[in-house]
Amino acid sequence: MKSLRFLAQVALFVFLVLWGNSIHISAKSHKHRKQGKSSATVSTSKGGSNATPPPVSYEEGSASTSIAKSNTFNVLTYGAKGDAVSDDTNAFEAAWADACKVQGSTVVIPSGSVFLVRPVAFSGPNCQSNIVFQLDGKIIAPKNSGAWGKGLLQWLDFSKLKGIAIRGKGTIDGQGSVWWNDYTTAYQTEDLVIIYNNLACAFYGSTDVTVSGITIQNSPQTHLKFDDCVGVQVSGISVSSPGNSPNTDGIHLQNSQDVVIHTSNLACGDDCISIQTGCTGVYVHNVNCGPGHGISIGGLGKDGTKACVSNITVRDSRIQNTLNGVRIKTWQGGSGSVQGIMFSNIQVSEVENPIIIDQYYCDGHKCPNKTSAVAIAGVSYQSIKGTYTTNPVRFACSDSTPCSGITLSTVILNPSSKANNNDNPFCWEAFGELQTATTPPISCLRTGGRKQPSTTSTLC
Repeated sequence: MKSLRFLAQVALFVFLVLWGNSIHISAKSHKHRKQGKSSATVSTSKGGSNATPPPVSYEEGSASTSIAKSNTFNVLTYGAKGDAVSDDTNAFEAAWADACKVQGSTVVIPSGSVFLVRPVAFSGPNCQSNIVFQLDGKIIAPKNSGAWGKGLLQWLDFSKLKGIAIRGKGTIDGQGSVWWNDYTTAYQTEDLVIIYNNLACAFYGSTDVTVSGITIQNSPQTHLKFDDCVGVQVSGISVSSPGNSPNTDGIHLQNSQDVVIHTSNLACGDDCISIQTGCTGVYVHNVNCGPGHGISIGGLGKDGTKACVSNITVRDSRIQNTLNGVRIKTWQGGSGSVQGIMFSNIQVSEVENPIIIDQYYCDGHKCPNKTSAVAIAGVSYQSIKGTYTTNPVRFACSDSTPCSGITLSTVILNPSSKANNNDNPFCWEAFGELQTATTPPISCLRTGGRKQPSTTSTLC
């Protein structure tokens, strides 16, 4: 009995010891968890401690949110009113000044607001690369032409930038009607200095330029210009101004290389696309043009200058209700060359002159006859179809520097109901080849060798 009682006492003692240790361990564990929640130290293998950073918070207004948003600059934050009356130029300049310092930054022009902005420059070369203008609102120019000043002017001027982009669903409105009225008066008096070349949006000396999605309308003259730019992408834009608005080119290219323009609607009072000297590697496709003066290379060689244009492709596009379709135009007295040109799969409708080369271009003032000319060679017309109202094909080439290497295939042009059925293709000093039968027959194109260009014509 004593041994049994002793064993029971031992068992009870062991139970009480184990139960007590369990309570102690549980309390210690709980205390450790509580301490870990409020403590900022962790143990290391050497017995020391390092500070643990506080947990990251993504609540609105936190420092992390501010950092995340530091590359976005909304013009409203800089005091822009967006009421279509107040002058918001200073706010745009201030937003740009900050965005310029940050690579990959975005200047936000928000939707739902209309911003009145005077001529303003967004300039490098000290700006960081890959800046985006996110244009979802509307920017308007002053209606008073005096606010623009005098001389050669650009309204929104982007220069010496790398990776600059304008994108969004917004609108740039040049409110150009006051200029068009002034232009008509000035043209009649030959006083064009004060209103010449006032552009809505221009890019100079820039690389990797993108313009997409936006609408540009009612520019005083050219809507969108690229000069001395390399690597240009234009897509999904709309240009809109009346067909009788003077000199309102849609897109103007000059001294620029590696340019792609596509999937855009261009309606204006002059050339839908104007390709000038110094351009090479230009690819235009899926463009709707009209009203306007068509898609043009030139005018080139004005005032005896040298012009060089090469490797231009225009294809898969529609041109309707325009003065010209696809055109090459040069002034007498110039030098240089146009070569490597392809116009392919162009649908024309109610176009006065669907296919035209004019080496006697003159803008209506007195143009004296001169011997030298910009040489034109290697021009291909493939699948040009539709209707014309004046003349289906016109090749007016230079006596001293005839056009050479013209090829035509699947050219089918029928007179519209407005056309004179006696209008036949015209050729002068034009050499080339008909690769298929054409409608109407282009019997005036000369085959075989061509006359050698004048020694005064300096090729590129």
